[in-house]
Amino acid sequence: MIQPTAETLAGIELFRELPAEQRKEIVKSCHAHQCAAKQQIVSHADQSTDVYFIVSGQVRATICSASGREVTFRDLGPGEMFGDLSAIDGKPRSATVVAIVDSLVLSMSAGAYLNALRSHPEICMGALRELAGLVRLLTDRIVEMSTLGVKNRIHAELLRLAQKGKKEDNAIVISPIPTHANIASRVSTHREAVTRELNELAHIGLVERRSGALVIKNVARLQRMVEEVRSHQIS
Repeated sequence: MIQPTAETLAGIELFRELPAEQRKEIVKSCHAHQCAAKQQIVSHADQSTDVYFIVSGQVRATICSASGREVTFRDLGPGEMFGDLSAIDGKPRSATVVAIVDSLVLSMSAGAYLNALRSHPEICMGALRELAGLVRLLTDRIVEMSTLGVKNRIHAELLRLAQKGKKEDNAIVISPIPTHANIASRVSTHREAVTRELNELAHIGLVERRSGALVIKNVARLQRMVEEVRSHQIS
């Protein structure tokens, strides 16, 4: 069994600013879980309230409609957290979270998490920043769904994915590569539309497919494309 340490918590954004002695105390409330790729960690609408912190790997939050259509919400990686909403308000899970690749996560009970928020201003501020980021993400997506065309929404989503990618010279490498169906579920379209647009972006030299990865070759150009359309819609 993996035993988390104060050093493990140093890699988690929420606890990074805490002194080692305080992390050493908090880690006593954490439990480590080794999650295999495709393993479900939490389920939409279940009643659990634990908070999870990603040490390594990557997870994906999704919601399935009554008709069975899957909507991808966001991907999370090392240092990030999920499950805090249910810990705060006691309501059922707002999404299903599944490991995309083999991942190591820590869990903490809702009671321990809320106690940490009350006891440590640094943790409380980190949690507020996390919630503010979530609100901004949702706001951006609502505006995009309401004002942008399909190809422009695809561009915006690629730009979001690039923000968490690996820098390689002037390019960004997104790995593991998102499937066309997954990108489609993020921007409310169908897989064929994503395939067409990625082929077009590859034709103009903006993206490139590699084994297991999608490369954004010119992030600045992609950003200009997104910003130009957004500013046009607003004006």
